[in-house]
Parts: sequence; C-alpha cells; structure tokens
Amino acid sequence: MIEFPKIILASASPRRAEILRTVGWPFEALPVDIDETRHHGESAIDYVQRLAREKATAAGARKPASIIIAADTTVTIDDHILEKPTDESDAVRMLQLLNNRWHRVLTGIAIINPETSRTIIAHEETEVKFAPMSDEEIDWYVKTGEPMDKAGAYAIQGLGSRFIEQITGDYFNVVGLPIRLVYEVFVASLTGKEVGQ
Repeated sequence: MIEFPKIILASASPRRAEILRTVGWPFEALPVDIDETRHHGESAIDYVQRLAREKATAAGARKPASIIIAADTTVTIDDHILEKPTDESDAVRMLQLLNNRWHRVLTGIAIINPETSRTIIAHEETEVKFAPMSDEEIDWYVKTGEPMDKAGAYAIQGLGSRFIEQITGDYFNVVGLPIRLVYEVFVASLTGKEVGQ
C-alpha cells in the first residue's frame, strides 16, 4: 500500500480540503490566484484541465520541493458551460437550465511531483440529474446564498442535495475532488505508469 505523503493543495476550497481529511491525506492548503477566463472556443474538458495545470504550476513556483495537487470543476449542459454565478439572477438562470434534467460535472486534476519530475493532467466526468423544481424552490435556494460560489450554482453536499434525483459516476467529483482519480494520478506520478493501468 502506498502511503500518502504530505501534499500542497492548490485550492482555497473547504470542500476539497474536507475530502482530503476524510481519506487521511495530509496536506497544506495554498490558495493561488490565476486568471480563470475561458479561452474562445475552449472545450469544457480543456478548460478545467488547463486551469488545474495553471493552479498547480502557480503553487509549484511557491513550493518547488512539494508534491502539488490542483483541481478545477465546472458544470456543462447542452452547449453551456456553467461556472460560478455572477449574481443571484445568474444563479436562477443556471438552476432553471438544470431543472428536471441531466447535466455533466467535469473536474480537471493536475499533479506535479518534483521527486519524479512528472506532471500529470487528467479529468473526471459525472452525470447528475436534477429533480423538478418550482420557481419558489429555485428562489428559496438562491436566497440561501449557497449557490453563489459553486460551479453550476449548487452544492450536492449541502442544501442543494434535496434537489438531486440521480447520479452516475463519482460523487466526490461533484463535490469538487474526484479522490479515486487523484489517487490514481498520484500513483502514476510515482511509478511512471499511465493513469488507469
């Protein structure tokens, strides 16, 4: 069994930190500030993987001897990429799009391992189905404030859980850190194997 070394988590997310604590992975949180503007024509997968890589690179510049893990999560439905809402009306718009429908949650992962000089980028994808929501329920949920700093304007682990009807794939991915993929990528960074081998 591979022991978890202490890592640098390039994130200010309390949800990602809680997942690492849950699995007993020692870490130090190191929030980084990067430009998260999506490039013109950039796909959702390319977008989250690029941001994860840029976050990891920024943290690695400050902690060059440490193993860095970074992540970025977004929500997609149809041709829309739903990042964090800009205001309450934007959150309402997003929830109306998600109402009674399936959508995808994508998280890009980046690990920089200076011990092996390897950087690995990967992503996880989970499908989530919202139950039907009334306008009153959407307004109530937005007024709680919970949607305001969440991709897709909801938190599956919070008050938003009452509106989630079904999920296919990794639950932790929807929270913001697909821990199984993180573990696989970490092992790959040590062994040189490809992710999933």
